[in-house]
Formats: sequence, C-alpha cells, structure tokens
Amino acid sequence: MPLSRRTLLMTGAAGAAGALLPTPALARPDTGVSAYPFPLTAVRLGAGPFADNAGRTQEYLRFLDADRLLHMFRVTAGLSSSATPCGGWESPATELRGHSIGHVLSALAQAYASTGEAAFKTKGDYLVAQLALCQKPSGYLSAYPESFFDRLEAGQSVWAPYYTLHKIVAGLLDQYQLAGNAQARTVLERKAGWVQSRNSPLTYAQRQQILRTEFGGIGETLFNLYQVTENAAHLTTAQYFDHAQILDPLAANTDALAGFHANTQIPKAIAAIRGFHATGTTRYRDIAVNFWNFVVRQHSYAIGGNSNGEYFQTPNQIASQLSDTTCECCNSYNMLKLTRQLFFTDPGRAAEWMDFYEKALYNHLLGAQNPSSAHGFHCYYVPLRAGGIKSYSNDYDNFTCCHGTGMETNTKFGDSIYFVNGNTLYVNLFIASTLTWPGRGITVQQATTYPETSTSRLTVTGAGAIDLRIRIPSWTTGAQVRVNGTVTGTATPGTYLAINRTWASGDTVDISLPMALTQEPTPDNATVRAVKHGPIVLAGQFGTQNLTALPTLDPASLQATGVPLEYTSGSVLLRPFYKTHGQRYSVYWTVTGTPAAEIHYPFDEASGSTVLDTGGGGRNGTLAGSATRTAGRAGNAVLLNGSTAYVNLPSGIVSGATSFSIAFWVRVDAATTWTRVFDFGSGTGSYLFLTPRSSAGTARYAITTGGAGAEQQINAPAALPTGVWTHVAVTHTGNLGVLYVNGAEVARNSALTVRPSALGATTQNWIGRSQYAGDPYLAAAVDNFRIFSRALSASEVSQVQ
Repeated sequence: MPLSRRTLLMTGAAGAAGALLPTPALARPDTGVSAYPFPLTAVRLGAGPFADNAGRTQEYLRFLDADRLLHMFRVTAGLSSSATPCGGWESPATELRGHSIGHVLSALAQAYASTGEAAFKTKGDYLVAQLALCQKPSGYLSAYPESFFDRLEAGQSVWAPYYTLHKIVAGLLDQYQLAGNAQARTVLERKAGWVQSRNSPLTYAQRQQILRTEFGGIGETLFNLYQVTENAAHLTTAQYFDHAQILDPLAANTDALAGFHANTQIPKAIAAIRGFHATGTTRYRDIAVNFWNFVVRQHSYAIGGNSNGEYFQTPNQIASQLSDTTCECCNSYNMLKLTRQLFFTDPGRAAEWMDFYEKALYNHLLGAQNPSSAHGFHCYYVPLRAGGIKSYSNDYDNFTCCHGTGMETNTKFGDSIYFVNGNTLYVNLFIASTLTWPGRGITVQQATTYPETSTSRLTVTGAGAIDLRIRIPSWTTGAQVRVNGTVTGTATPGTYLAINRTWASGDTVDISLPMALTQEPTPDNATVRAVKHGPIVLAGQFGTQNLTALPTLDPASLQATGVPLEYTSGSVLLRPFYKTHGQRYSVYWTVTGTPAAEIHYPFDEASGSTVLDTGGGGRNGTLAGSATRTAGRAGNAVLLNGSTAYVNLPSGIVSGATSFSIAFWVRVDAATTWTRVFDFGSGTGSYLFLTPRSSAGTARYAITTGGAGAEQQINAPAALPTGVWTHVAVTHTGNLGVLYVNGAEVARNSALTVRPSALGATTQNWIGRSQYAGDPYLAAAVDNFRIFSRALSASEVSQVQ
C-alpha cells in the first residue's frame, strides 16, 4: 500500500454574545442554490455533547501560544523569533509546517462567531497582523521557503506545499468573513496573486503534473474569493486546480477512486460544487454529486467514515477492510462540508443528504474527540478492526491534519442544524440550540437530549409565517409531529414534514422519532454487521482485550440495560461508539441467528430520485431512466414506463448470501416477453432474475454463473397477470428454490446448486431492467420490494404480503 502521510512523517462553553459584525455580502452570490445556511452568529448551542466538545476546543484555542505558531513563519521571513518551535507536523524539519495556523485562524473565527467571546477575535487579529509582517512583497507567505515550489514543479519529492497554502488562505478568508478582519482579506488577495503568478507561466500539462501532489482545497478557497471580490483572476487561478485525472471520470459518472488517497480527492469535489455555485457550470455540479454518491454508497463504513490506510479501496469492500487505520477524521470533516453544499444545491434530496450528515457527525466526528482531555485532543484514524482503540493528539507535539480539522469541526456545530430559504425553515438535526432568525424578530429554541431520547421540542418566540420543514429520518418508523399538542401531517421516513402556517409566540412543536435496534450489514459479507440504535452505532466494550477476530453476536441475546442506548450481550456491554473511549472495542460483529428482515424498499418517498431502504441497513437505491412514482397498494409505488425506466440498487446486494428470499408486489401493465421484475448480476455471464413472462409463456426465476445456457430455473405454470396487483416471492436455501404467487406455492426446483453467493459482489442490480441489452424494459408498478437474508417459510411468505 502507498505511504500514508503519517508514515511519511515517521520516516522523514459559550461566552456572552458580543457585537459581532455581519458576514460580508458576496459580490457574486451563489448560482444554482435554493437553500442557505444561517450565520454562525444566529445559532447558539444548548447543553449537551456538542456544547461539551465545543467547550474543550475553545479552551484549547485560549491556551495556544500564538508566537509558537508563528515561529517558523518569522524564521522563513528572516524575522527574529525567540518562541519555542512546535513539534509534530509543525516541527522545523517537517515540510508541512505552517498548515496548523490556518486551522487555528478558521477555528478562532468560528469560535468568535459562535460565542461572541472577544478573546477569540483578539488572538485571530494578532495572528493576521503578524502574518502580514511575514508576507513578502511578491505576496508569498508560508512557514517554508518558496524553493519547495521549485521542487514541486521540477517533479522532485516534496510534501504537499499547496495543501499547506490552502489551510492558510482558508483561515484568512474565515477571518475576513466571520470575524470582520479586513487585513486578512488584504493578505489573502496578495497571496492569491502570488499563486496566480506562480501558475500562469506553466503549461496545462505542467499544471496537471503538479496536481498529482496533494493540494488540499485551494481551488475551493479561490472560487470563494472570486465570489467575494468578483476579480476574474481568482476564477482563472481556481480553475488551474481542476485535476483532470480525478474529475474526468467523475464527470462521466465512473467510480475510479480505488487506489487514490481519499482526503486528497474529497476537497476536489468540494471545489467542484463551489465552482458550480460560482459559475453555474453544470459539469462541476455533476462531478460533486457523482463523487458523493460513490463515496457514501460504495466506500463508507457504518460510522459514516471512509478510507483504509488513508486510501479508497475497491468499491463495496468493507468487511475485508477493517484495520487500525480506517476512517481518517479529515475525510468526514470534508464529506460534511460537501454534503451541506449539495443540500443547498438540491434540497429535493435533503433527507438523504442529512441522513448521511447525521451518521458521520454522531458516529465518527463527535466521538473523535477525547472527553477526558481539557483541550479536546482528537483522533487521526478511528480504528474499526475488532479490538481497536482510539488514540489522540496533544497540545504541541502532534499537529496532524486531523488535529487541525478537529479544531474546525468542534467550533462550528451550529452551521447545519437549521437552513433557510425565504420563510422556509429546515430543521435538519436534533441538537439542543437556539436560533435567532436574523431580521425577523423570531427565535426557535430546540430542547432535546437526543439521541439519548428520541424526542425534541421546538418553541417559537415571536410571530410570523414560517414554512417549517422537519426532517423525518429514513431510519425511524411511527414518527409523529405535534403542533401545540395536536398531531400534524404524516411523518413519512426519508422526507421533510412541511407545516406552513402563521406562528404565534409560545407555539410548540413536539417531534417523536422512535428508534429501533437494527443491524447494518457490510456489502461484501452479509454476516458481518454493525449494531445500531436508531442512527447511533453501538460498539462492544472489550476493555484491555486485544481481539484477533470479529466477535460473534446473536441479536436475540441483546438486552436493554435501562441506560439509554446501552445493551448487553452476555458479559459484553454495547454502548454508543461516540461514547467509547479509553478501551478496546468492536463496531463490527459476525452475526448469528440473523433475523429475516434485511432490505426493504416501500417506495413511499414523496419526491426525489432516492429509493430508501427502511430495513435499517442504509442500502438506498436510485430511480433511473425516467422512473416515477404512482399510487401503490398502500402509499406510493415505483412506476416503470417499459422503455427507459428502472431502479438501480446498490452493488453487492446479495453478496455472500447462501440463502435468501425476495418478495414484492407488482402490477404488470404490459405482458412483454423477457422483461425483468428484478435482475441482479454483473453482466450476461452471472446473474439471477425473475421475469413475468419467459419465451415459454410463464413466469420464471433463474440463476446462473455461466450465462443463459447454464441457467438453473424455477418455472411457474403461467405468466403473471396484467392489470392487477400480484404478490410474488421466491425463496432459495441449499438446493431448494420455491416460487410463490399471491401466497401460494406455484413451483419449486430442488436442484439449484448455484448459490447467490457464487455471483460475488454484483454491480448491476436492477428492478425493471435486464442484464441483456436487447431485452425490453418492464412496464409495471412495483411496490414493497423486500430482500430477506434467509429462506422464508410458506407461512412467513403469506405474512409478508
């Protein structure tokens, strides 16, 4: 495996709100957005784990010695410095030195905006003023000499000089936008001018070669600066950092991420979505959306993090990629940045965006800070191998990238709880907080101890029209929302419940989101699973026991302890992973006694292209080829037009299964031969399918690893009827396959020697489309499509109708 950055190094409380300045207006506002963040000044955290984390990081920011951070900037500029140098990645011999001051500038600006505490602004102002003294007439500013860029352009080894510059320019921009420091903008624009002068003489090929070395999100910051200034030179410079090797496959909707350093690529997607917002170029938007889809659906662990050894691995490989170096924290920090930008771009997918945001925020980043540290020390990796243990940074002898993004993460928790568009208020996250709506004389207080309880109360102070949109997560069932005690609307999982009315001071909204104990299987091994209570991943607590293999778990053995979110299985305690510190643990288990329910697509979404898996596994699908929704047997169904429409399900959906059941309702609208209700495979050589009408005129289930000539089949006595809803199920265990229609067995085959597991991690899993390009698409409505992890009995089949 290529060297990680860590290996490379080894080898070579809220204060009183002050008089905060408003965020400067953009000279060029965002294009293509229909939702917006509130300023950090408008949201104050209430008591709870997020406020606790923020308080520890704020204490660290007060503690840090600014002159120690400035030491190598002064030395590089030829100025005197008597400060003690920092260690770790900021040591005088480390080529990445200087990056941390950028993180600190951002964290100070965010802490000031979030609390109003003047000390944060004072320290930020001092750092900016001293950096200005270190800046050369050319605009160059860093803690290492300009010769690093000579080495970069000559193709010599050097550790990511543009990466470090990005942290500094991002910090300067945050100081200007969040803390009102005009000098920061001056220093930033001069530095951006230097970046342009350094890059403009290079050829396109030379720039593309340079971009093979990690350069962080400097393109993002330059796009943002272009919007602040409307200086076209900054736009040109931003586009110098469009890395074709990565962006071209993404634009073509191709996942070519395996083998690439993960956190080098995520900022390129963030820059792309900011490029769309700056220019309206839809290619940038498509790159960002495709990247998010690939990472979240095919490269992410149960805690929302990604990467093993810092690199993207083969898609849908999770169980085989558990180690001490999984889930670099910077990756999730950047994925959350990308996610909120995509929300602004497409609120039609809001519930999907925020389900992931919640997953990574609670299960990865909230638990990456050490609660026993007064200064909020932070993880670099979050190990997911059985027997892993979290390790943390320190005051002055670490300064890794994740130490830096940890400072930023823990000073901006208020930035995504609520979004706005005109009078529309999105409630995205259930975090104790108070929103003071700028310019409206309205406050919304959210009182909750979520996730330890599954409820939250909003209290409105002031009066006015609000189109309130409350997120109903995809993982809940039986959710209810009450306005002043009265149940209001239908709370459908995976949507936002809209309540559009004129609100009076004192109105209350009570939100109930029942949580259940579920399991999230890995795509490459269905028996390897994480245990979740609602959205919260639970980890087995193993003390000092350094496990050498995944522990075994029988879900039937789980017993609630009486402590919220805590269970026991025999002698092992399971508790939230975000609360797991100071001992070894296991997030993943080899699960025995697997429950039947596995993956469930009710198709009840009101809008958007996402098809939610309400079985708790997060295996969401996508409507494709003009697939739409129609009235189903209960709620909605997916409507397939018989020409282009189908549903795309995740890769590896039956991977590792030696037995399974598939059940669904279908209303066939046209009796066309060789259409498919479902077809899971990787092309015409290996697949399993069900057709309503084969060339023999009857319904057929078939499975093969040797193409059409080697199919093993179950043939019904008749085709599926047209124009009526029909329930169909197929079960397969051992050599026995059984086909059911409307709860009754119609055919069986006791010589099915090919198991679903033999198909491997299938990559083309479709409802309504065949592996064979010449076969017709299905004209039908499909409802309540379910995949079970074992063969159901005849009585169970009748019960799932």
